[in-house]
Parts: sequence; C-alpha cells; structure tokens
Amino acid sequence: MTNQMTRVLLADDQALIRAGFRVLIDSASDLEVVGEAGTGRQAVDLARSTRADVVVMDIRMPDLDGLEATRLICADDDLAGVKVLVVTTFEIDEYVLAALRAGASGFVGKGVEAEELLAAIRTVATGDALLSPRATRGLITEFLAQPSSVNPPTPEQFSALTEREREVATLVALGLSNDEIAERLFVSPLTAKTHVNRAMTKVGARDRAQLVVAAYQSGLVSPAPDLNR
Repeated sequence: MTNQMTRVLLADDQALIRAGFRVLIDSASDLEVVGEAGTGRQAVDLARSTRADVVVMDIRMPDLDGLEATRLICADDDLAGVKVLVVTTFEIDEYVLAALRAGASGFVGKGVEAEELLAAIRTVATGDALLSPRATRGLITEFLAQPSSVNPPTPEQFSALTEREREVATLVALGLSNDEIAERLFVSPLTAKTHVNRAMTKVGARDRAQLVVAAYQSGLVSPAPDLNR
C-alpha cells in the first residue's frame, strides 16, 4: 500500500462529521476521500460507482441504516475488495454485533483520536487488523451467545490447516496483530501475514473478522480466553 492511494467513502448522515473526516483523511498522503453518502442507500450506490477501498460507515442513517448497507456491500461479489469500517458510539454493542454478521471488517468509536482513525482505515484496507484484544474477547463472547444465521465452519475446513496455521488463527482470534504474532512465534511479520492469509483462504474467511468468528465457532478458541497469558 506504500505507493497506492487508499480510496475512502464516507457514509454518515451528519454533514459536519463527514466534513471533519474528509479534512482529516485528505490530509494523509496515502488516503483520499472519493465520495460522501448521507444515507445507507447512497453508501451502497457510491461503493459501486466510486470503487472505494474502504467505506467508513455510520450505523444510524436514514433510508437504509448502516447495518443493511454493510450487508449489501459485503454480499455483492462485484464489491469483494471493499472493506467496511464501522463507526459506532460504543466499542461493543448490539449494533457492532450485527455489523460483524453483516460482514464489517473493523470498528472504531466516534471518540477515536485522529491518528487512530487513519490507522484503522489503513489496517482495514490491508486486512491486517480487526479489534483490540479486549474488544475482540467481549465482542465474540456476545456474538456466540446470540442466534446467528452465519453457518459455522465445518471440521474439514479447520482440519485442512497446518499446525502453524492453527496456531496463528488462534492468536488472531485472541486479538493479536501480525507484528504481535510474529514476535510471539519468533518469525517475521511477513511470514505471520502469510500464515494468516493461508488460514483465511482454507477456512473460506473473507477477512480477519470472519477468521476470528470461525475460530470461536469451531471451538479452536474458547469464548473467554485469558489474554494475559
């Protein structure tokens, strides 16, 4: 992503918030805002017409809310490369759970610091990060406690993983970044990322969000891991 601009679509019903985000994002040399949507329907249409890499999506919007917009974007095969970064008032709430089911790749709070938002856009664009360990643990615990239409991975999908890929998938589910996984396993970050990508491919996960859910649903990781070990 070093020499490539990441194209960002802003979806929020408040023009003032969009304007603030636009100024911030356009100030980064590697990011550019390619469109603004005030409704969920506009977000879906602009995702198709602008070919954005990342949609920064608010949850509460008129016409079509951010959850349904996320679902439509993530279910569209023509938009397979588009990532959705959900902006929510709370780090973990019922809307975030629904957004994960809809296919969102990342989550940030509306009170996020400027640099954290830019970092979130970059990491979601590359598929390298999902949530902090604390948020991952709470989110997945809640996720598994509720009924879901998401089909759990089959045993065959996880049995296809090598021992190292299973180890990496476990660490991803615990909320570790590629750099942290590399440090834990004494490998390079590139090697860690390669193992993560191979695990996602074998399990049929669109991104790290789905790999995390699959790891918990399959029983590879328990719903309440001790992240301090």
